[in-house]
Amino acid sequence: MDKIEFESILERCSVRLTDEARTIGFGDSACFENRVREVLDELTLNDGTFHIDYNPHPQAFPDIALGEYGVEVKFTKQDTWRCIANSVLETQRIEAVKHIYVIYGKMGGTPEVRWGEWEQSVVHVRTSHVPRFEIEMAKGGVAVHESLFRQMGIRYDDFRKLDMQGKMRYVRAYARKIHPDGRLWWVEDGGEDTHTTPLQARLYTNLTAEEKVRLRAEAALLCPSIVQSGRVRNKYDDVVLYLLTYHGVLCHQARDLFSAGSVANPRNDDEGGIYIARALKLIEKEMQEAALRMEDALFAEYWGESVPPEVRIVRWLEKADALAKGWKPSECLFVNGNADCEQ
Repeated sequence: MDKIEFESILERCSVRLTDEARTIGFGDSACFENRVREVLDELTLNDGTFHIDYNPHPQAFPDIALGEYGVEVKFTKQDTWRCIANSVLETQRIEAVKHIYVIYGKMGGTPEVRWGEWEQSVVHVRTSHVPRFEIEMAKGGVAVHESLFRQMGIRYDDFRKLDMQGKMRYVRAYARKIHPDGRLWWVEDGGEDTHTTPLQARLYTNLTAEEKVRLRAEAALLCPSIVQSGRVRNKYDDVVLYLLTYHGVLCHQARDLFSAGSVANPRNDDEGGIYIARALKLIEKEMQEAALRMEDALFAEYWGESVPPEVRIVRWLEKADALAKGWKPSECLFVNGNADCEQ
């Protein structure tokens, strides 16, 4: 089967899944990914060279392998065609796959399913703990942004074969290209040509009150280490890096995001208690919203595991309980009533 024939199958698959998205709907990414497998299985039934694995390695890339063709599946409940994708390392890459495509299911707004070539769909790389690709699906067959690999001046197939040091040379050059007035210290290689502070960043203190709350909620959710004792060093490092690398926000005093009186005790009522607990209780609603909204790739990166949106708060509490000393987050956070956390 040549590429034109395979792409015809992807088009038929997307049309069928779009109809199902608008009539039946898909509740989560696992349900959608499994349905993509089923439809592709049906559409390639007469081709004996294809065999779909319904129980692949959870970190395999791409998600679905059909001989030399592969399909990475993406899903969102938001009204957006852009999302965080896999790590540039591709440590679980299925080598037999030569041509990779994306099937993207969007349930927000008007539900729709689109497909596209992987190389053309990758438009950006986010640099954090592990550099990750970001994809955006074309509209009407026309790309909204130029592909990342074209911007970096290298074909995807050549880029993927480089070792991590080789890949990072391209990532650094790309980062400098999009930030021509400064350097991003977290992607530098430690040579002489480095900076100690990023010049392309917004100050947290200059954000609106609404944005501050939203970012505090996201950071708190991804970084349960903030519930540790105040004597633990570096417990806010992940928070600082998340705000900086994913939002371009520089926070000078990360501790004050959760333990300052202005966020933990805005009423100045002198009721005591644990400040971090009080601060988190005030943003419970925003943390719950973030748990349902944020990309799974972020949890895979910060938590080391993929967790369905509806159980992320439960998993966060489990992690927080294991980290907290002298109090138990699950006894006073995300519970009915006005349970207090006392030392």
